Amino acid sequence: MIPLRDENRSQTTPHITRILIILNVIAFIPFLFPILFPQSRTMLLFERTYFEDFAMIPADILQGRNLHTLLTSMFLHAGILHIAGNMLFLYTFGDNVEDALGHFRFLIFYLLCGFAADFAHIFSLTSPLELTLRTLGASGAISGILGAYIIMYPKAKIMTLISLIWIIPIPAAIFIGFWFILQLLYTSFNIAGGVAYWAHIGGFIIGVILILMSKRTRLKAKQREKPA
Repeated sequence: MIPLRDENRSQTTPHITRILIILNVIAFIPFLFPILFPQSRTMLLFERTYFEDFAMIPADILQGRNLHTLLTSMFLHAGILHIAGNMLFLYTFGDNVEDALGHFRFLIFYLLCGFAADFAHIFSLTSPLELTLRTLGASGAISGILGAYIIMYPKAKIMTLISLIWIIPIPAAIFIGFWFILQLLYTSFNIAGGVAYWAHIGGFIIGVILILMSKRTRLKAKQREKPA
């Protein structure tokens, strides 16, 4: 299932959501250097150094080293499909959460969910080898947005592309609920495939908790939610 857009129009311009998308796209550009400049050793070396300096190594974090990568890794992506999928989810769900929280609180919320996702991933690792593998991606922070969205806008319709053929409106509670169940199944059956599913779960749970702690935000969202 691919979300195309939601039918829940925000009442404010989602400046932070747009800025986050722009920053992620800019941060992804160096990963295109091997494709754009395949014969340039300088560009290839720059891309490799860029990846090594800003992607997160869990073992480093546990040892108190390179803590800046907790933040920088949130803006890096491993490939075009990786960033395209994450930015599509951020574009679809971010504006309404930003609308309810306000611009500054939304930015703090996004970062908190991202940090929580980082640590959820780190503490899910069970072998020394896993602790040395670099991690990157915005999906943990975006999972927090999904957690907030399902609490605030459960009835909002998500226009969803099914099997690349049909476009069907699906209530957010069903769409996001199904997505979350998949994350749990992937971890339960150890279907990792190089994806940090515990980061998704951790970010989502923190997103839910933070919104449940703010009654004012939930009431504001309820007033703005488009009737089903």
